[in-house]
Amino acid sequence: MSEKKPAEQVVAQVLIVEDEPEHADVMAEALRRPGHICTIVHGIEDAANELRHGSFDVIVTDLRMPESAGKEGVNSDGGNAGMRVLELAGELQPDAETVMVTAHGDVPTARDAFKHGAFDFVQKPLDLVVFRSVVNRAADQAVLRSESGELKDLVQHDGFEGIVAGSEAMRKILKTVKTVANSKLPVLITGESGTGKELIAQAVHNNSPRSSKRFVTMNCAGQAESLLEDQLFGHRKGAFTGAEKDREGVFEYANHGTVFLDEIGDMPLAMQAKLLRVLESGEVVRLGANEAQHVDVRFVSATNKELSAMTGDGSFRQDLFFRINGAHIHLPPLRERREDIPRIVRHAIAKFAGELLAGQPTPEISDAALLRLTGYAWPGNVRQLINVVENMVVMAIGDREDDHSVVKIDVRHIPAEISQDEQPNGAGDGSAQTGSLAGTSLEQLEKQAIRETLKLTGGNREQTAKLLGIGERTLYRKLKDYGLR
Repeated sequence: MSEKKPAEQVVAQVLIVEDEPEHADVMAEALRRPGHICTIVHGIEDAANELRHGSFDVIVTDLRMPESAGKEGVNSDGGNAGMRVLELAGELQPDAETVMVTAHGDVPTARDAFKHGAFDFVQKPLDLVVFRSVVNRAADQAVLRSESGELKDLVQHDGFEGIVAGSEAMRKILKTVKTVANSKLPVLITGESGTGKELIAQAVHNNSPRSSKRFVTMNCAGQAESLLEDQLFGHRKGAFTGAEKDREGVFEYANHGTVFLDEIGDMPLAMQAKLLRVLESGEVVRLGANEAQHVDVRFVSATNKELSAMTGDGSFRQDLFFRINGAHIHLPPLRERREDIPRIVRHAIAKFAGELLAGQPTPEISDAALLRLTGYAWPGNVRQLINVVENMVVMAIGDREDDHSVVKIDVRHIPAEISQDEQPNGAGDGSAQTGSLAGTSLEQLEKQAIRETLKLTGGNREQTAKLLGIGERTLYRKLKDYGLR
């Protein structure tokens, strides 16, 4: 049974870089007591590997140690090996804090590390109380910085309304959005249904110089070709039966703004040719008209289909694909960024509670319910999760004792089709996109999955094993094999 951590102490992912195994184990044991999850490595090469593939809140590194077997604890340029770890941490884990461990004679060097971003240093021999206190403060600082960034998303600032992004994958996507937003490049957003493609399209517009102009959404799926053409291009009076007056189309209406063409993969081939002309010339011709109107619009498109494959079978024009694919943003399915699920759930609870329980405390959700939601595969992605949370909030409100008691959401409020699912680890339908994982070893993937699940469960190994779908003995063995504490 795991030890209960103090309520106010955050659980942090800690990387310990120490060449002496006994010292590393002592440090890990000291940090395990308040609940931190520790990974131990014994040299710079292994540290670099962890920093590239893992995710850490605090890095604890000895100042002097071998870079690798057979080398002294000094780099070829005369610096100390721990300084190299500090440098790598700054490059690969910029949101983490680094704590230096040093002998008395190296204090001046350790102090110099402050100039290069170190959080603090502790001297050998270690006073474990002092050491634990320093790491706890570093963890608080790192998590506070992370939560501040998440809060920025949660309170819907900075042009990313409605997007809850805590995972590394989503943070990279938002960084890409900011990068491409200032350009005139057409943007193609891909991903499964329900992943939030329209929110990303809106974010591109909100962060662009066109943000004060119109953002117009047009769904290309399920519409007759004639109706779609009329909506996009508009018509002149008398162009067809029922056309009693001139009407501008989407392109004219959104002039100087952004047009978002959703489900562009479903656009008929004849319409694809007409859209290509708009992209190439910036001109539209209303139905029943001869003269062209010049428009200046930013194009953002989205699809859940493989357009590159469709160009091969002729169902999507290759020249149009090249035109709309100026910048490509792919949204991973929710099952590939589970660390976002608790944030999305709490965000949705606060949203629906604000609508249904104005002026009352935000409902509480149990750890068991949150774990069950996090372990589900979510084939409908974020859209499905939001709908389920709304249902849970409504059911929980109906269960409370009176109109003034705090609403408590528990496992019993999870819809039956979710709670009875037999794939808690999200095996899914086999459609997971794995491109972002290319080149990552299975060992690193498994190690990171264990670390993140331990953090989610607050270090509870029984819940961690259950959520990962493995036995407790198997988990214990893997913790030992991977140097996790």
